[in-house]
Amino acid sequence: MKAKDIIEVLEQMAPLAYAEDFDNVGLLTGNANDDVTGVLVCHDALRAVIDEAIAKGCNMVVCFHPILFSGLKKITGKNYVERAVIKAIKNDIAIYAVHTALDNHKQGVNKIFCDALGLINTKVLIPKQNFIRKLVTYTTPDNHLELRNALFNAGAGSIGNYDNCSFNSLGTGTYSGNEFSNPQIGKRGEFVEAAEIKIEVTFEKHLEPKILKALFTNHIYEEVAYEIYSLENSHQHIGLGMTGELAKPMPEAEFLQFVKQKMDAQGIRHSAFTGNMVSKVAVLGGSGSFAIKNAIAAGADVFLTADLKYHQFYEAENKLLLADIGHFESERYTMNYIADYILERVEGVNVVLSQVNTNPVNYL
Repeated sequence: MKAKDIIEVLEQMAPLAYAEDFDNVGLLTGNANDDVTGVLVCHDALRAVIDEAIAKGCNMVVCFHPILFSGLKKITGKNYVERAVIKAIKNDIAIYAVHTALDNHKQGVNKIFCDALGLINTKVLIPKQNFIRKLVTYTTPDNHLELRNALFNAGAGSIGNYDNCSFNSLGTGTYSGNEFSNPQIGKRGEFVEAAEIKIEVTFEKHLEPKILKALFTNHIYEEVAYEIYSLENSHQHIGLGMTGELAKPMPEAEFLQFVKQKMDAQGIRHSAFTGNMVSKVAVLGGSGSFAIKNAIAAGADVFLTADLKYHQFYEAENKLLLADIGHFESERYTMNYIADYILERVEGVNVVLSQVNTNPVNYL
């Protein structure tokens, strides 16, 4: 089993194209062609975790947070990041991070958060923008089914809970081939009017190379006419945060006690109670202060996130209850999800869940 085989599975779970532009995801250290002796799944790839991987015979560490987030100009071991990277490189340990690639996935961090609380009717809180593209192409009636199916197989035409989505219209195409042409219909130099079917399909932008390969491989024309558009549509199934509903409304204080128990939070900082029952809940694992307005706009009764600053609690303005449950706590079940995902899809590799507590926040 090579590291690249594990990486392929990880990129199915959390496509790197889903990550935010500021993030640093994917393979951070190591060689994708190395054999894997074992995979250690952790939250943060600190030096203590690298030591754990060595002790447990794992030469690949899959972490949620990237240990390398911004550029390093020197690697001298002067801080915790450099010490972890040096240890990993010296011991030929690959480090792979998923972070916001999994944050943005509809089954990722925030769905895991919602599931831990038993929320139903979940929806993405902040849909991803500028992520959908549209392909328009033209082919003969005899070729259109083969071509369209090839585009579907490459990932085009998937919209939420539906696959194989397209629009097809019959029309007339015209052309005249020059002396170097080899037309499928008609002869060189001849003006041709041919029945054609226009195929329109949408796709996620990172699939474009795969979509174009399917187009050129399965199209029968010598010159393939096609257009690609960037759409302004939001991707309703990819994005940050999530909303969901409680099966039965709860008073605010009771709900926070419920959250504290379910997420094993040592303490919850929150804004003033509104006096309303909690029915609709917004969540955003990790630092989520930027989404307060989105949670209010979504009609949430409470917004659960982490790393809220003093003045940000004022932004609740009695429109909802803001609750900071802790950064690590809001993402605590992510490791289990990653480990289970690998185990279910890869045979013959030892997958270990880290036992090192990397939460840097302590409570007195």
